[in-house]
Amino acid sequence: QNFNSNEWVTNLGPYLSVLPSQSTPEAIEDTIDKFCSAAVTALAQNDDSSDEEDEFGGEELMNLRFSLAYGGKILLHQTKLRLRRGHRYALVGQNGVGKTTLMNAINNGKLEGWPTELRTEYVDSGSNVDPVHEAKIAFNHLRDVTSKTEEECRRVLTQLKFTDVMMGGTIGELSGGWQMKLRLAQAVLIDADILLMDEPTNHLDHKTVGWLEDYLKGLQHTTVLIVSHDTPFLENVCSDVIHYEHRPQWGPHRKLVHYAGKMSAFVKKQPQAKHYFELATTDLKFVFPEPGRLEGIRTSTQRFLEMEGVNYRYPGAAKDTLTDIHLKMTLSSRVCLIGANGAGKTTLVKIIVGDTQPSNPTDCRFFIHHNLRIAYVSQHAFYHVEQHIEDSPCAYIQWRFKDGYDKEKIESEAYRIEPEEQKAIDDYNLEAIWSRRMKGGVLEYEIKKKNVREKDNIYVSKDELLAMGFKHLLRQTDEKIASKEAGLDLRTCTTTEIQKHLDDFGLVQEYGTYGKIRGLSGGQKVKLVLAAAMWNCPHLLVLDEPTNFLDREALGALSAALNSWGGAVLMISHNKEFYSSVCGEEWITADGKVTVKGDSDEREMKAVAKKKKKAVKEETLDTKAEKAGGNTNADGDKYKDATTNFWGQTVSKKEARQYDKAKKKGDVKLMRKILQIPMNKVMPGQEELGDGKDKK
Repeated sequence: QNFNSNEWVTNLGPYLSVLPSQSTPEAIEDTIDKFCSAAVTALAQNDDSSDEEDEFGGEELMNLRFSLAYGGKILLHQTKLRLRRGHRYALVGQNGVGKTTLMNAINNGKLEGWPTELRTEYVDSGSNVDPVHEAKIAFNHLRDVTSKTEEECRRVLTQLKFTDVMMGGTIGELSGGWQMKLRLAQAVLIDADILLMDEPTNHLDHKTVGWLEDYLKGLQHTTVLIVSHDTPFLENVCSDVIHYEHRPQWGPHRKLVHYAGKMSAFVKKQPQAKHYFELATTDLKFVFPEPGRLEGIRTSTQRFLEMEGVNYRYPGAAKDTLTDIHLKMTLSSRVCLIGANGAGKTTLVKIIVGDTQPSNPTDCRFFIHHNLRIAYVSQHAFYHVEQHIEDSPCAYIQWRFKDGYDKEKIESEAYRIEPEEQKAIDDYNLEAIWSRRMKGGVLEYEIKKKNVREKDNIYVSKDELLAMGFKHLLRQTDEKIASKEAGLDLRTCTTTEIQKHLDDFGLVQEYGTYGKIRGLSGGQKVKLVLAAAMWNCPHLLVLDEPTNFLDREALGALSAALNSWGGAVLMISHNKEFYSSVCGEEWITADGKVTVKGDSDEREMKAVAKKKKKAVKEETLDTKAEKAGGNTNADGDKYKDATTNFWGQTVSKKEARQYDKAKKKGDVKLMRKILQIPMNKVMPGQEELGDGKDKK
């Protein structure tokens, strides 16, 4: 806003001169001078946007007033931003207030009045995955974007511990931590006036965070603007805080308020902001769905995963990435996977979730329960969500789960049937896999061949099918059966049902139903990814750097939800404050080995079959008369519902309906027939059906 009185006189003078009291140029100038002075004073009093003194130090790079909107939502209204050279500013606010939007606007020169002569460099969070970018050679990309010599580029990369193999490989081959290091190297090599950093500590190990802190504190002529939820990092680095605030006198909109000093000094001035230093939540609460029954697992300490002597080597590599791994997991497990960038943490997680297999399958023991449901929130989870940026979060979940299974997972590379496997399927004349059973400790699949009657279906063991090359087909079958066990085939995918689920993860209707994924902040996308992952009621939740993008309140809510949830947790995190609030057990990866430290305490068994809620209806005269006539079995409630038959197969919907009718009539013989219970055998869990001799 321009209150230069000379310009006001030039533009407004001709209109004021027609007034009797403003007949002379002196009168016009005096009136406009008074107005401009009053306007500046009023704005300063109403704004109160800084506690900085004019002599606070450093050359003033810019001092402007602007408004900022995203879509139809006003994020900032007539706010002031003043930056000085050599200062390091923490840009602080809750998820969704527009911090990243402001950074992008500055980087792209979209702010009104922004000095065009200033050079900015933007280190983004890495949440947006670009396949074209990831296909570039790391070293060549750095040299091209910085226009520096090979020697300068190699010096910085070597300082960050890049190997020659990493420099010569593609960006996509680097882990999340090494990709962030590459972006930091680019920022170091470019001599910018203003350095913008969005979540710069994402994926970084402690040593690299220490290096980054030392580098930033050593900058004398560069201004740094940082968005981060890592409060200790901000406390160590920043000299000033710029806070998104909402005050009654400003109406419905927020403004930026500047506070001189570190984060701790800011909290002393604004005590209500103490949550930035606490891992606690006030109003926000996450509610995770309980995992449901896991066949054969009766206690929370019974193992569903065992690894003994497992090795893994990447194809073409000279040595193993992981060697002689011995691990176990139960529903009580709360595990944090710790190690330096590139130590093999993500590789181990991929083995556990089934994306890869051990390199020595015949020389190790590797057991994962065949019905285990896993939710995996990976480093690049945003990539899948952002394929649907024009859809609402509700529409995305609807697309993903409407068929009764996780469509996104089935279409992923780890599950996709390749042409070679499809040819093997066609050569075997395989039409479909209908069901699965456990017989004599061997997992068998019911095979339906083309042009063969149903009654002639055969059962083939899993090992035999894997030997035929049906790896991905079996993975798809197991995933669909596990989804059916979770009840996904019966769960309605209506907007109301999905929004109710999103509410449990702090994504309100404004964003969940009526907003688009394009308009979500990084923290809101994390909430969406978590909600989608938990839709199938998993037994194991795997989180790769869950603290990225979430503010302190959301982290507190996530910690509380994980501690009360009944499933197992495995996370990769460098945030000790967060993972120590959840995990009592640590798996430390270093030099290809995994060392177990600590132990997970036994927890209450919550992974049990969900009881169906029966609606209590008032009996009419007709229903009472029907019961009096003996058309129903008075003892029918003593028989349990049917979920699986004697052989461990899940009963079909048709069989379940037939069983319910037989149960109402008390027809034990028919119930035994539906459950395929052999004569003289008693089915565990259905003892009331007897052995077939004394029941008719």
